[in-house]
Amino acid sequence: MRPLLTGASIGLVAQAAFAQPPAADRGSRPADEIVVTESPPPSYRVEDNSLSKLTESIRDTPQSIATLSRELLDDRGATSLNDALRNVPGITLGAGEFSWQGNNPTIRGFSARDDLYLDGLRDFGSYARDPFNLETVEILLGPSSVLFGRGSTGGAINQVTKEPHRESATDLAVNVGSDSTVRATADLSRGFGESAAFRLNLLAHEGDVADRDGARSQRWGVAPSLAFGIGSATSVLLSYMHQSADDRPDYGLPWLNGRPAAVPRHNYYGFEDDYSNTDADMLSARVRHEINARIHLDAQVRAANYSRENRITEPLITPVPPASTPLSAISVYRYVFSGTSDETLRTAQLTATMELGSGRIRHALVTGVERSRETSSPTYSFGNGVPSTSLLDPDWHRAFSAVSLDPRVVSDTDAGTTALFALDTLKLGAKWQVTLGARFDHFDSDYAAQRFAGPATPFNSGTVAGAEAFSHVDDVASYRTAVVYKATERASLYLAGSTSFNPSAQSLSLLTTGRALGTENALLDPEKNRSLELGAKLGLNQDRLSLTSAVFDITKTNARVADPGNPGFNTLGGEQRIRGASVDLTGMLTPRLYLASGYAYLDGKVVRSAAGAVAGQRLANTPQNSFSVWLDYRVTDKLDFGAGGRYVGDQLAMNTGAGRSVPSYRVFDAMARYRLSAKLSVKLNVTNLGNELYFEQLHPWHVIPGPGRTAMVAVNVVF
Repeated sequence: MRPLLTGASIGLVAQAAFAQPPAADRGSRPADEIVVTESPPPSYRVEDNSLSKLTESIRDTPQSIATLSRELLDDRGATSLNDALRNVPGITLGAGEFSWQGNNPTIRGFSARDDLYLDGLRDFGSYARDPFNLETVEILLGPSSVLFGRGSTGGAINQVTKEPHRESATDLAVNVGSDSTVRATADLSRGFGESAAFRLNLLAHEGDVADRDGARSQRWGVAPSLAFGIGSATSVLLSYMHQSADDRPDYGLPWLNGRPAAVPRHNYYGFEDDYSNTDADMLSARVRHEINARIHLDAQVRAANYSRENRITEPLITPVPPASTPLSAISVYRYVFSGTSDETLRTAQLTATMELGSGRIRHALVTGVERSRETSSPTYSFGNGVPSTSLLDPDWHRAFSAVSLDPRVVSDTDAGTTALFALDTLKLGAKWQVTLGARFDHFDSDYAAQRFAGPATPFNSGTVAGAEAFSHVDDVASYRTAVVYKATERASLYLAGSTSFNPSAQSLSLLTTGRALGTENALLDPEKNRSLELGAKLGLNQDRLSLTSAVFDITKTNARVADPGNPGFNTLGGEQRIRGASVDLTGMLTPRLYLASGYAYLDGKVVRSAAGAVAGQRLANTPQNSFSVWLDYRVTDKLDFGAGGRYVGDQLAMNTGAGRSVPSYRVFDAMARYRLSAKLSVKLNVTNLGNELYFEQLHPWHVIPGPGRTAMVAVNVVF
């Protein structure tokens, strides 16, 4: 388009081909000025933050931010949020436990299962998220309580949903793959007049897991959204998302002598009628009002309901037999969990963004208030008299049976958050920026539970044993300070410090595990974390390629550890630390060669502890080295090939000195796509090309192998 428009006296504006300048810039230009901005072809690089609390581009934001674009998710054939996250160095996937299902990532050595967000608002439900309605996934690395409140020790994950646009478009995709997988998605957008649009995303998915007998997922989703006032001073976005799942959960293999039991990967130790049913409903509204070119308001509200019902079988070898015992003589104890839970979220957030000052000192100030109320009401039950099965030849096709399946705990947690926050980016001339941020959280929680007694075994007979109740209020301030030096327009260097906190009721429960169901943390103040990060962000290859790198130190100064003087309770006497580095290179190497790659080095240790964890031990779920790369080569306008892989170093399942660990692994993937026409394409994705046996989801009591070789053919129609 550039040579065609050069010197032309007539300007052609097509929104699909040209990017609109920011509203502030449009208002300051003379009326007769014509600006033509070339928009590059879609690439893996994402330039802008989606969060209203961040005023600068990703390049000028003093924090490591990894982004997964819609193009990259499609090219790699991601059909779940876990698929997307497993390709980000520095993130590992933990296995689920009875109390916590769904996505359980660890970021930079610290659990992030409570740090999932959707369009900047908390999304804490225990369900397996599907990317059918996502435009981008943003991973903000390092402590971020100044942005999100409680949690985010190692980082936070923000899912950015698709929004309506005025161009009419329909995108249909049907995927058929190995292991009885069938997946269909639809993305429809329609414009109404000059400023309104509607969008609808639909999902239907069903399939098994390669080389994992028994494991099965079945889910569907619908996500409509309606926008008004597009391009005007006041815009309104209304959206709803529903996702239902009916899965047969996979708790993998048992540990044996500190390693995953040496059995065939496909062995499944649950029952054919095991189940995990989840429903997630989120109704959201956002209003943005531009008072003038320098001040605008952003208001968001959300009402969410999450429900789940499950019966899950965990394989255990207990007691551990002598090392000389043949595998054929070992039985697996089936530890059966069952329960239901309902969670709710009601939250509202108001943000004001102001550009103040002029000349050499200017401010980009963001300030606001947040208010939320969250509830969780789970019931915990355990099986008694469940038949065991063979380690080498499990009988998973048999129906579940037990002497009893009685409740152990029925609990209820109600928590509220009131927060005030402000972040000010001072722009000192063209080269320097200073960021100062603070947030104050008032987090109050009320926990109540009824317990049931039982025999001397871990199980019970359903006899009411008593009740317990705890209330706690945490008033915590979080901070961020940073200095950014813009060496050139395309290069930024930064030094940043930030804090975060983890209250005892962060997960809307005071139960510490799904086994003992203890409340050891009930009376404790929050854990507190601090970080220091030095980084650089550069635009290369005429700004088509982005290079980011950072070195960082994250310290949890008062980690919860067992109290040696008070058995059954914890104390804030520990210290954990992560020191590491990361490098990310993403974008276009040439007009036909696209790249997404990254490397993370994590040196995580228990610095100080008490009984339980061993000082000097590595942190669990924290590989020292991890690497990911993906290349896509556009051979012609019709044909392109993609290839990539990931490496994850060895990991511990627990840092208590028990020695349960898994070895490092390498997995390679490939993709081929052919566009039969401008509206029709066919794509083949093959993951785990070498059918590598690896273990990627670790838990102290079970370990889940990664999927075997998987092939998926997708037919995509656009009109």
